[in-house]
Amino acid sequence: MDAFDEDAEPFDLNDVDDDSDEPEDDYDEYDDLEDATEDDIDLVVALYREDGKAVAVPLDIDLANDLDELINQLGRLPGDSGADGWVSVAGEFFVICRVRGRTVEVLLSDVTAATDWPIARDVVDYLGEEMPEDDDDPAPLGDLGLYGASGLRAFEMEAIATDYDEDSDVLLGRIAAKLKIESEFDSAVEAFDE
Repeated sequence: MDAFDEDAEPFDLNDVDDDSDEPEDDYDEYDDLEDATEDDIDLVVALYREDGKAVAVPLDIDLANDLDELINQLGRLPGDSGADGWVSVAGEFFVICRVRGRTVEVLLSDVTAATDWPIARDVVDYLGEEMPEDDDDPAPLGDLGLYGASGLRAFEMEAIATDYDEDSDVLLGRIAAKLKIESEFDSAVEAFDE
């Protein structure tokens, strides 16, 4: 039996049924989200320990729009055991990103922010989760147990993150207080605002 059939119809690549009209993934329609402006961004700070002492420093404002670049910058800081980046946008949501070598943990206080703000979308994308629907309720996404070893348990973090009546930068201040780094955090925020 001959494997080559001379009478067979030629294969036309144009006949292949593809889904090219459909978006490649859930994120395509959000690729054109406008960056948060200087007026939108409440704070971008890094926190780490150097020689056992808590250090908090302001970071570049542009990092509030790009999770990948935030991760890169945190990886360059001299923390004893990595560094954390805290971002608050428009008083609506916060992102916490912890970088320890190749290990990255992230927490987004409100997943619904991903439909409006690039860094929130980046977190959803980074975690491999689906974009929220328009009628989804606010909810945190990511590692609520991020600071469990420091005494801030997941249920306490969830209680803070889901206080949607309070501004997100204030909520980060509460987290700093629980971690006993409130004065360092406040100083970094003041420097960021200057």
